[in-house]
Amino acid sequence: MRLDAEAAGGSEIVRGCLVHPASGAQIPVGTRVAVAVSRYNEGLTGRLLEGAVATLVAAGVAADRIEIAWVPGAFELPLAADRLASSGRFAAVICLGVVIRGETSHDRHINTAVATGIEAVSRHHGLPVSFGVLTCETVAQADARAGGAVGNKGEEAAHAALAMIRLLTSLPMAEAVEVER
Repeated sequence: MRLDAEAAGGSEIVRGCLVHPASGAQIPVGTRVAVAVSRYNEGLTGRLLEGAVATLVAAGVAADRIEIAWVPGAFELPLAADRLASSGRFAAVICLGVVIRGETSHDRHINTAVATGIEAVSRHHGLPVSFGVLTCETVAQADARAGGAVGNKGEEAAHAALAMIRLLTSLPMAEAVEVER
């Protein structure tokens, strides 16, 4: 899709470039999305899940095409995401969890492992795997981000997954490319 300078943010430099937008297009009919969600801090993760599912359904993903996998804690999200992604049944996987800082550095180790694991699953499978994991200092911060004053990060993770489904649908598949010299 070619965009004029105004549609591309007003920039003359991008005029004539081939632009693959991550928004606007309809989600393909029959799209399946998986959600891996942590039971730890379930009062908060349940609200993230509600936001994510509502966003997917509002975008046209049928409720019966959304599968939810509950895991014990955030640390288990990458393994569940990997299994869901490797099934080949889903256009995206959304990971939802809440890690709240405690008295030790445990949260930092969990957060690093989860973020690294989710990113690795996405690249390995070439599939959108959204990071909807709250990494907060306090319960109040998490509450604000699970449908409170700051919004719902589950909704944001679902929007990211939908945008990437749209984008990947428009991008060409990998093929051998000859480089001109």
